[in-house]
Amino acid sequence: MTTLMIQGTTSDAGKSTVVAALCRWLHRQGVSVAPFKPQNMALNSAVTVDGGEIGRSTALQALACGLEPHSDMNPVLLKPQTDCGAQVILRGQVYGNMNAVDYHAYKAEARQSVREAWQALSSRYDVIIAEGAGSPAEINLRANDIANMGFAEMVDCPVLLVGDIDRGGVFAQLVGTLELISESERSRTRGFIINRFRGDIALLEPGLDWLSERTGRPVNGVLPYLHGLVLDAEDSVGTSSEHQTGALKVVVPVLPRISNHNDFDPLRLHPGVELMFVGPEQTPPAADVIILPGSKHTRGDLDWLRTNGWDEVIERHLRYGGHVFGICGGFQMLGHTVSDPDGLEGVPGDSAGLGWLDIDTRMVTGKQLTRVKGTLNTPGQGKPCTVAGYEIHNGVTTGSGLERPLVDLGGNVDGAISADGQVMGTYLHGVFDDPAACSALLSHWGLSDDGRAVDYARHREQQLDRLADAVEACLDTDWLKALLGIQ
Repeated sequence: MTTLMIQGTTSDAGKSTVVAALCRWLHRQGVSVAPFKPQNMALNSAVTVDGGEIGRSTALQALACGLEPHSDMNPVLLKPQTDCGAQVILRGQVYGNMNAVDYHAYKAEARQSVREAWQALSSRYDVIIAEGAGSPAEINLRANDIANMGFAEMVDCPVLLVGDIDRGGVFAQLVGTLELISESERSRTRGFIINRFRGDIALLEPGLDWLSERTGRPVNGVLPYLHGLVLDAEDSVGTSSEHQTGALKVVVPVLPRISNHNDFDPLRLHPGVELMFVGPEQTPPAADVIILPGSKHTRGDLDWLRTNGWDEVIERHLRYGGHVFGICGGFQMLGHTVSDPDGLEGVPGDSAGLGWLDIDTRMVTGKQLTRVKGTLNTPGQGKPCTVAGYEIHNGVTTGSGLERPLVDLGGNVDGAISADGQVMGTYLHGVFDDPAACSALLSHWGLSDDGRAVDYARHREQQLDRLADAVEACLDTDWLKALLGIQ
């Protein structure tokens, strides 16, 4: 068994993408490989084959390896609920809520969960490609570190350091990071990968030579800026979409605790959809559809919607014939009340919902973590079509609105549709991934789809192969194989 860790000079340096690229490249070589992220802080998550929850980017890396995601692949997942507190997921299951200071002290105990998960994964696969979090040079976070060099030291694995040249200052990033880590950590940092380069590589080569001479470490390669790359993000909200003239206008408010916004990637890729993410202090544009996304703090984000005038925007939007759709937390917001008596998402209390669906939601202990498959039933759809997705939520929803469900799960139902068909909601994340389901929803909202919906599962596979192609073309794969001890 061999473990290689990919660390970055900054957050969003491209660690997740590089790990996915290496995983797919090794998988195509016939290597038994699995991803591992000791600690992740993200609100995009996925349900695992063993009924747990891990970061969405790690689940994507599992797919790159040809594997089902497993809770061993991301033993610590932190899901922020406030600026200073998060829900702590250990080995796929909720451990509890902690503020930042308490979690910093708890990391010494979390280390054991990380070690056990890595050992379990290592017993099943020949190569582990591990991913760091943020930067190893965060001085204030080095005590009891389990996310970066603390993990690498614990399992005694080599490290490759990734720098993002598109941000600028990549040589300062790489050299500065080496200067701020310990001597033993520098010795296990075997080389560099420069990410997101665009331009003539000949102009960069003098800098690469200087970097190798200055640090005594090789630059393993320079990965290009891959235009149009759309893959499940760890946490950063994607850009708005490119689209054709006359596209269906879909607006999504960027909630402070927005979760699983990768739900919208199939809409971003659809040529007939103009998808717009609208943040704070931005005026919501006119739209055909408003979609309320998932949330890790439903009541808090509901307050944010009202503070930013979205309740009035939605009321006016519906009055003029627009459509509203809610996913998970967004679905809960569309009901009459959201109650959290035990403060599972923050301060205990009740909040009035937006009142557009006849439902009420109560937060209860015990998170629903389920992969589901069923049939979608939009008004006027004709024959039902298949829909698949996953549920990640604490709330239990009741009310007469559930008598008009959006999804039939074969004995159970999900979601609700208003009597006039303008307002709908569901607990299913990934509801747009299946092209037939996506087309049915878009058709209900007034877009003649004409087979343009993207098969997102196929798209993911194509993008992962694109990453592996870049590894083969741009990295020193012979050097990598020697480092990993594979033929």
